Amino acid sequence: MISYQNIKQEIEKMIDNSFWKVGQKLPSEYELAKYFNVSRETLRAAIKLLEQEGKLLVKHGVGTFVIKPLPMIPSRLELLQSTGTMIKLAGLTEAENKEMVGEVQCTKEWATALSIAEGSTVVKLERIRYADGEAVAYSINMMPKELVGDAFEAEDFSGSLFSFLENRCKIHIARADTELVVPLKKDKYVARLQVEKEEETPVILMKQLHYDEQNKEVLYSYDYLRNDIFNFWVRRERK
Repeated sequence: MISYQNIKQEIEKMIDNSFWKVGQKLPSEYELAKYFNVSRETLRAAIKLLEQEGKLLVKHGVGTFVIKPLPMIPSRLELLQSTGTMIKLAGLTEAENKEMVGEVQCTKEWATALSIAEGSTVVKLERIRYADGEAVAYSINMMPKELVGDAFEAEDFSGSLFSFLENRCKIHIARADTELVVPLKKDKYVARLQVEKEEETPVILMKQLHYDEQNKEVLYSYDYLRNDIFNFWVRRERK
């Protein structure tokens, strides 16, 4: 059975091979569905995906047109990526050093974010992240003990926290609310990322509350990131 993803790929190939060029109007929905031998519903789903990716423009009552795709932008804020993934995508070699992993009492801020009682037990993980041997990020993660149990005691954790939570705790991180903050210069974690022989290394703080697939709060994070290494972009559209 031909899926809408298959049709999407076929249309992309035809555009890439200049079968349809930028500015050209595609055949009608009826003609395309007949050409690909699929239902009009399947075709519409493929067209919608291509429209969302900025490759087609649908003008209702007029037609569907091939448009010039927007350039890719790095480190898009709307894409949820781990620090390790961002380092690798930059073509750098990732390494880490665990500063601590253990149980602590939940502060008021963490409790409010995670919707748990203040003073309850959370598992706290702190790591320095390196890129090509240079410290570029300091990550602090808080997870409710009732969710992760003894997973971090039973296994020596390293690498992707997202993968660890999914494989060991059956917690799938689906989305996150992110706040970008400029931390104070006197913040001790900012000091950990300063580069020797430079006046000041810019640091940005990313506060993130992560949710699972059912929108349950499962992870609260502080990620201090060197702004000379990490740059974040968001594409805004006028509606």
